[in-house]
Amino acid sequence: MASPPSRRTALKNILAGTAAVGAAGALGACAPAENARDPLALKNNISHSVCRWCYNNLTLDQLCAAAKSIGIKGIDLVGPKDWPTLKKYGLDSPMCNGAEINLTDGFNDPKFHATLQKSYAEMIPKVAAAGYKNLICFSGSRRGQDDATGWANCVQGLTPLLALAARHNVVLVMELLNSKIDHQDYQCDHTAWGVALAKKLGSEHFKILFDIYHMQIDEGDVIRTLTDNHAYIAHYHTGGVPGRHEIDETQELYYPAIMRAIVATGFKGYVAQEFIPKQPDKVASLRKAVQLCDV
Repeated sequence: MASPPSRRTALKNILAGTAAVGAAGALGACAPAENARDPLALKNNISHSVCRWCYNNLTLDQLCAAAKSIGIKGIDLVGPKDWPTLKKYGLDSPMCNGAEINLTDGFNDPKFHATLQKSYAEMIPKVAAAGYKNLICFSGSRRGQDDATGWANCVQGLTPLLALAARHNVVLVMELLNSKIDHQDYQCDHTAWGVALAKKLGSEHFKILFDIYHMQIDEGDVIRTLTDNHAYIAHYHTGGVPGRHEIDETQELYYPAIMRAIVATGFKGYVAQEFIPKQPDKVASLRKAVQLCDV
């Protein structure tokens, strides 16, 4: 079976416009009968979001309409050009992007600091002006350096931005990605590494994005880990393991228990669905995932 597209590839396709499809085909995949349902009667213990890149078969308008039909409150991983569309539908942008270079060239390498600092210094006020809070960032690839060097370089690169982030009440959020399967050589690949960096920076304006899919692959022990480190976590992403598909009974994680553990920490942020649907009715898969996570 062919491997599912990576987020790196999907994001590249979004930017290049090569993932666009005709309206008729997209509407077919959008399952009008599913979209016609009333929003789910959600418990509101979890604020639900969905990652844009997983639904490239839909236009952003179609994804927003589908999200509203389910009761989802936000769309993850979109930048300034897409925020007006989200606002049109009354949706939040819980995890903004657009300042990063890519997933491999990040704050752990000084040769990228000037570019990143300029880009983030321009993006942070935009995020705040739009009424949003979280802006994603990445460690980048290890490229042979040890943990201590990676931490030191990230501190050097991020520190100048934290005062600006504080003034605008924006949080820079570094995503945890697995280095075993999807993002080989990525440095921030364990919760302990990201938490150690957060402690070194010592700012409420830097936190980590706990991607449950990625951390199940690289470290497991998901509930204990997120419970012990919840003070440093700003956001969560989902995904079925293995394969990053639906988070249902076809994969190894039991998401209701994970969501209950998140709620028990007092978390008030967002959980975003970031799985690649295998089923033909992708919106139905998304709806089912939200129901599963609504504890």
